Amino acid sequence: MIFKAKFTGIEGLEEYPRPQFERDSYIPLNGIWDYAITSSPEKPEGYDGKIRVPYSPESPLSGAERGPSATEYLHYRTFFSLPEGFNRGRVRINFGAVDQVCEVFLNGVAAGRHEGGYLPFSFDITDCLAAGENELCVAVRDDASSHIYGRGKQSYSAGGIWYTAISGIWQTVWLESVPKVHICGIELFPDAIGGKLGIVCNLSEGGAVADIAVYDGDDIVARAEGVPSGQKCVLDVSRCRRWSPDDPQLYPIVVTCGQDSVKSYFGLRTFGIATRAGRRCFTVNGNPVYHNGLLDQGYWGDGIYTPKDCREMYSCLEKVKGLGFNMLRKHIKVEPLLWYYYCDIIGILVWQDMVNGGAPYSKLRINLCPFIDLHLNDMNYKSMGRDDPRSRRQYMAEAEGTVRTLFNCVSLCLWTPFNEAWGQFDAVGVCNRLRSLDPTRHFDHASGWQDKGGGDVCSRHIYFRKLRPRNDKKRVLAVTEFGGYACAEGGKKTFSYRNFSSAEEYAAALGRLYLKEVVPLIRSQGLAATVYTQLCDVEEEVNGIFTSDMRCKVPAERLREINDAVYAAFNEVFAPDGE
Repeated sequence: MIFKAKFTGIEGLEEYPRPQFERDSYIPLNGIWDYAITSSPEKPEGYDGKIRVPYSPESPLSGAERGPSATEYLHYRTFFSLPEGFNRGRVRINFGAVDQVCEVFLNGVAAGRHEGGYLPFSFDITDCLAAGENELCVAVRDDASSHIYGRGKQSYSAGGIWYTAISGIWQTVWLESVPKVHICGIELFPDAIGGKLGIVCNLSEGGAVADIAVYDGDDIVARAEGVPSGQKCVLDVSRCRRWSPDDPQLYPIVVTCGQDSVKSYFGLRTFGIATRAGRRCFTVNGNPVYHNGLLDQGYWGDGIYTPKDCREMYSCLEKVKGLGFNMLRKHIKVEPLLWYYYCDIIGILVWQDMVNGGAPYSKLRINLCPFIDLHLNDMNYKSMGRDDPRSRRQYMAEAEGTVRTLFNCVSLCLWTPFNEAWGQFDAVGVCNRLRSLDPTRHFDHASGWQDKGGGDVCSRHIYFRKLRPRNDKKRVLAVTEFGGYACAEGGKKTFSYRNFSSAEEYAAALGRLYLKEVVPLIRSQGLAATVYTQLCDVEEEVNGIFTSDMRCKVPAERLREINDAVYAAFNEVFAPDGE
C-alpha cells in the first residue's frame, strides 16, 4: 500500500486530524461559532459576533481579527446534534490544541479543563449529552507573557524574531464515539535492524485484550491475537521495506478490541549514531545520513498558527523536499498531527523543539553570552528565569506530553528540550528524563549556546561570522542555526541576519555559504547536520528561502545543485567503508 495525502476539497481543515490513531467515528465541529471577549469567566449574556474555528481570533482567516488581552476571557459557543447510531456507548470531544487555559461546558455542565496551548486533549461528554441539540461552550484565558506556560515565539510586542501572539482554539475540534471497552492508545517501536515491530496497546479495562494486524496492501504481513493491555507484543516484519527519507515506505496497522477498532501505520526505521574515522554522524537503519534542514517556525500567513487548509501544509513540505532538503527543525511549536503524517509520507526528517517559556528573557542571557562565550549555571533557577516551581513543573508536563503525543511519528528523529537558553534549566537532567521516555531518538539538549555537555549533538548557532564550529568529538557536530540571509525590502521594517541588495547577490551568497563554508567543514571537521535559518519569511523576519506565500527566492535547480554537493561531500567522509 502506498500512502498518499487525502484532500476533500472542503474549505478549511476537515481531513481526519489524527491519522496515527484513526477511528471511523468522526464528526468535525470546525466552522462558524459564536464568540465574545469579556472580563468574566462566566458565560456571556450575548456574543460579539461569529468566528471561524479553528483559526485563532487574531488571524484574518478567523473573521474576528481581535483577541483577548491577558486579563480577558475568550468565549466560544456552537451547537450540534448527534446522528442516529453514532453513540456506541461513550462519546468524546477532542481538541487538537487550545491556547492557553480552557474550560469546556456541554449543556451548561462542566466537561473538563485543560492547561497548555500546544497539545491535544479530550473529554468524555457522554453524561452531559442531550437527546436533541447540544450547546457546546468553551471559555479560554491566555497570557502570551506568562512565565508559567509555554509560549513559543508569541509576543504582544511582535517584531524581529518574535511574532504575533495567538489565543483560543487553533486546531481541529471533533467528536468520536467508542464502546465502553475501547483502545485508549498504542505505542510503536520499530526496529529496522532486527526486522521487528513492537506494539503496546493501552486499553480502557485491564482485563481486555487486543488483536493486531499489519498490512502490505491487502496482504497481512504479521498479526497477533489476545494481546493484554500494556504488554509489548513483538511482530516479525522483516519482509517490509525500510523507511528512509529516500524511500518513505509506510505500512497500515489495524488494532481491534471487542467492538472497537483503530487504524494506524508505521515505518520500519531505526535512528542511530555511527563513528567514521573518529567523527560521528547520524544514521537511518545503520546508514549514514546527512541531516540537511531548514528552521521551520510554523507560522502560516493569514492563519498565523493554523494553515489555511491541509493542502497548504502538504504543498509546503513537497516544495522543501523538491529542493533537496531532507529535514525540518520544527522551531518552538508543535504542529497538528497531520503535518507529521505528511512528513512521514514525503520522507522529511523532523527535529522537534519543545515549546519554551519561563520569565522574560534577559539581554545578558540572549544577546551577550553567546558572543563573549559566557556560560551560565542553569541550575541557578532565578538567573535562568525559572525560579517559580510551577513554571518548571508545567514545562516538564508539556515536554513529556509532547513526547507522548508525537511518539509514533515515523519521521521524528530528534528532540530539542531547550533553545538558546530560553527558559533553560537543568538541561542535562531534563534531557535524561525525557530520554527515559523515548530512548529511540536523539537529543540536542541545549541548542545554540549554554551547552552543558549533554545529549547527542555538539550544537552550534552561528550568525554574523564564518562557520568555524568547535567539535568536541564526543557528539555529532551540527550547526543547528546559521545563515538568515535576505534580499533588501524597501519601504517597510524588516529583520534578517544579513541583507543583500538583489536576488542575484542573495543567491550567489547562499551558494558561497554552502559550497565555501559548509562543504569544507564536512570534509575537515566531520560536520554532519545543518539547519539554515529559515524556511520562509515570517512577519518582519524576511530571511526565508521562501517568501511568506511559499515562492522560492532562488532557482530550484540551483538549490538542488548546492544540496547535491553537500550530500556528495558527506558521502566522501562518512561512507560505510570509510571507518
